[in-house]
Amino acid sequence: MKFLKNNFANMLTLGNLFSGSIGAIHLIKGDYQITAICIIISLILDFFDGFVARALKSNSNLGVQLDSLADMVSFGLIPGLAMYKMLEPFGSSILGVEMPFELKYLGLFITLFSCLRLAIFNLDEEQKFYFKGLNTPSNTIFIFGIYYYLTENNILINSIVSTPVLLIFLTIISSWLLISPIKMIAMKFKSMKIEDNMPKIVLLIGGILILLFFKILGIPLIIIWYILVSLLFQKQLK
Repeated sequence: MKFLKNNFANMLTLGNLFSGSIGAIHLIKGDYQITAICIIISLILDFFDGFVARALKSNSNLGVQLDSLADMVSFGLIPGLAMYKMLEPFGSSILGVEMPFELKYLGLFITLFSCLRLAIFNLDEEQKFYFKGLNTPSNTIFIFGIYYYLTENNILINSIVSTPVLLIFLTIISSWLLISPIKMIAMKFKSMKIEDNMPKIVLLIGGILILLFFKILGIPLIIIWYILVSLLFQKQLK
């Protein structure tokens, strides 16, 4: 019983990794809907592993390391692969110039910077009630959300984007946001005062309205809203 109590949170974390691994495999195959389900499962498990660890007082350095390693697959590899899939139709040509490599591999820079972000987070003791830079789950929702919307609606990437420049620019912005010094809202409550939680309230209300109005397209748009609200309330995030 003691073993289960001490390791239950870690089991949830490994479940996150298992789900993310399955999602990555299916994304490579093109089964994006199964990947979406796997991401949702990983998000739920990623939330509850920390919650359970605190509730059972089973926090450990092992759990911290496992959490980042699991997130590296679920929220590091998957968004990189999603961008890889979006860049794939363009081959190795950019603005009429043939590159010595296929452009799709540039999408994996999101994976590299996700890894860097997770390592920085593990060493930073300031990020208790806010994130510094865009957290990897949010970045995954943003990048995969775009890919899911386009694929679900049978919209060919190269039919709406004449060159891959926009996608490469999106890769650069996404990679930078992951390690940026910008403070981002974390759904952790320091107090129950309304004024202390105003950023979260604004974020939640706006997010619900975006989803109701834009539906599937609202998934990546919520992350843009999240970044904007975080920028608006920079001074209150501490």
